[in-house]
Amino acid sequence: MGALKEIPRILVVGGGYVGMYAALRMQKQLKQGEAEIVVVEPQPYMTYQPFLPEAAAGSISPRHVVVPLRRVLDKCKLVIGEARSIDHAKRVATVATLATEEEGSGGLEIPYDQLILAPGSVSRTLPIPGLADHGIGFKTVEEAIGLRNHVLEQLDIASSTRDVEVRDAALTFVFVGGGYAGVEALGELEDMARYAVRYYHNVTPEDMKWILVEATGRILPEVGEEMGRYAISELRGRNVDIRLDTRLESVEHRIAVLDDGSRFPTRTLVWTAGVKPNPVLARTGLPLNSHGRLTCTAELRIDGTEAAWAAGDAAAVPDLTSPDPDAVTAPNAQHAVRQARVLADNVVAALRGQPLREYRHKYVGSVASLGLHKGVANVYGRKLKGYPAWFMHRAYHLSRVPTFNRKARILAEWTLSGLFKREIVSLGSLENPRAEFELAAGVGRKPDAP
Repeated sequence: MGALKEIPRILVVGGGYVGMYAALRMQKQLKQGEAEIVVVEPQPYMTYQPFLPEAAAGSISPRHVVVPLRRVLDKCKLVIGEARSIDHAKRVATVATLATEEEGSGGLEIPYDQLILAPGSVSRTLPIPGLADHGIGFKTVEEAIGLRNHVLEQLDIASSTRDVEVRDAALTFVFVGGGYAGVEALGELEDMARYAVRYYHNVTPEDMKWILVEATGRILPEVGEEMGRYAISELRGRNVDIRLDTRLESVEHRIAVLDDGSRFPTRTLVWTAGVKPNPVLARTGLPLNSHGRLTCTAELRIDGTEAAWAAGDAAAVPDLTSPDPDAVTAPNAQHAVRQARVLADNVVAALRGQPLREYRHKYVGSVASLGLHKGVANVYGRKLKGYPAWFMHRAYHLSRVPTFNRKARILAEWTLSGLFKREIVSLGSLENPRAEFELAAGVGRKPDAP
């Protein structure tokens, strides 16, 4: 990046909800030459995660749930890489890029004047035997499409085998975690698989076994207890086996063992049991709370520092709307998007020597999809279920997805999917594009080999 310029440099670590929205707002507010914005993000796109379940079900094309950062942040400098460490005392971040890996160097050093830390979160796993070998996550678009391909491949396996044990394992789908990701992913994929089996002469919806494992006594806590109970009733009506107050003990040898003694041979175990702060936060030397999130003030400044800011999953921001003085805002998309606006305004204000404003936003509620035309919602105290909730879910998230381009494309896809039949094609070979060539060259294995 070269020597530090006279123009102040704002370094944004992370291109997710907070990073992208904050950079987008700052590039509109800052005058030419007033400041330089550098965004560091491992991927050249921002993933709109609420649409991952619909992408997995085939309702939305994968490329339409991601927003290209280079196009949206056209006045910012984008560095495709991962922040490895940050020395805020020296105002320098060390970033690993594809180029530094090729060069074998220690990383790219980027000096800055203002720092925005928004690297997001990563999946929180537990030391459960077999989980690392057989678990599938559901946090990225690659995982969502990989899971769709995997589920359809299991139907192919089940329809073409005479081995009863192989067939049963292929048709058993275990999801661990009853939050948004787990419930919406299960709801959409069960809906998709139920539709797909009509094209298999020897597989019926009753042959499939869908299991949701949740360690607490409820699912979808964000939509309230009543709507959570309705979601359980709706899913159980589709023969989904919901195990509350239950934990996964092992998944060794592709056998899901629960602490209630149940054992389920399965080829599909989806892990959505929570997230944890990005590991880079521990390598910054900045103050963290007991959960590993950055301790922040209501102005979104990292507590006890100058020129360092944070929001979203990475930040523990005081909830000024709560009567509890120790309460912090929940690490969800609703707060992240709104915090990004305040954060951007405060960084610009700090550069101009203007007063800062506090983040204050009361949680308005939540919406969740349970599959096509099915959902639950609790917004401003109003509870909806079924088709109205599903419609609100789509309308709300369509209004929130960045750029008119993405809004138009998603709306067009929804319109077309309402007029034509679902796509049930598996493109699993995309995950290993050189497999066919390696096989032809005599050095590979068949794409479906274990």
